[in-house]
Amino acid sequence: MFQDGAHWAHSGYTSALTSTYTVIAIDPLGLGGSDAPHRAEDYSLERRVDSVTAVLDEVGVERGAFWGYSLGAMTGYAVAAHAPDRLTCLVVGGFDPIDGFRSAVGPTLRLLDLPADTDAYQLMKQGAAADPYQAALIEAGDPAGFRANYEAFSREPGLHRELADSGVPMLLYAVTADPWHEPMQAFAERSGVHFLSISDADHKGCWDRSTDVLPTVLPFLAANAGMP
Repeated sequence: MFQDGAHWAHSGYTSALTSTYTVIAIDPLGLGGSDAPHRAEDYSLERRVDSVTAVLDEVGVERGAFWGYSLGAMTGYAVAAHAPDRLTCLVVGGFDPIDGFRSAVGPTLRLLDLPADTDAYQLMKQGAAADPYQAALIEAGDPAGFRANYEAFSREPGLHRELADSGVPMLLYAVTADPWHEPMQAFAERSGVHFLSISDADHKGCWDRSTDVLPTVLPFLAANAGMP
């Protein structure tokens, strides 16, 4: 939740795509050039979908491939579920399509030996602040907007039923140490969509390993994304 559109370039993804595709890097709600409202309801799944389709409309793109990681993956699930006609395909990493964000909270708190009532938002913020890029976004951002964003997405249910019925070609990926690996793999197997399992990294580490993800994503896009 503390990554903006430019982070994709910073982490080595965008340069691998621009020779073939037009890349539209979106600042998610709450960050960068996007609005940062203070009400949780303004970060609903419907609002997230509207924000993506509004960008597509603004740049004159009827359909595109969506790639999102973590909270960006949740947004991608929402677009596929609620506006499948705007997508050629979907690539998502590190987010549970079955039970949503909440499925990682319990395992993470137990792993860290923390009480069940620990504020998971503060853990996320502290973890993100250890990365200089994300620390700068946190410093420049709106704390009330961040909290409202968290209060919204932490309560959202999974979208697996709508995703399975969307007809959108999908590639899901996760690292084995991520609590969301198992439900993502289960959804992929049940729905007959592609799944990439990556070892020897945690949730943040998976984002940093673009060189391990791109060799699978690029052929998937070539087969499913349509014309650049």
